[in-house]
Amino acid sequence: VQLVESGGGLVQPGGSLRLSCVASGFTFSGYAYVMRWYRQAPGKERELVAAMHSNDGNPNYTDSVKGRFTISRDTAKNTVYLQMNSLKPEDTAVYYCNVQRRFAAYWGQGTQVTVSS
Repeated sequence: VQLVESGGGLVQPGGSLRLSCVASGFTFSGYAYVMRWYRQAPGKERELVAAMHSNDGNPNYTDSVKGRFTISRDTAKNTVYLQMNSLKPEDTAVYYCNVQRRFAAYWGQGTQVTVSS
């Protein structure tokens, strides 16, 4: 299983980015799974940003991104997305996608998001 993130970059405060996480060797059908996006800023611990279970489709977000970030998936493309709007400097971090099915969890390599004027 391989997860590859993309879509990061440098954006001004108030701007938007959409991160993508393409999964190979992992099908978004069949047994239930959980999709998550984490982030890690310099000198800080990795933080769970958003999560969604494949069965209920009800996402959960950390308080600091509620109303600004949206997690979604495209099962046909085996891709998980994180739409990030109204970005703030404190959103600057490396963003990682994570997919877990039963006891197996998989991580991407991360994509850098920098919010700065």
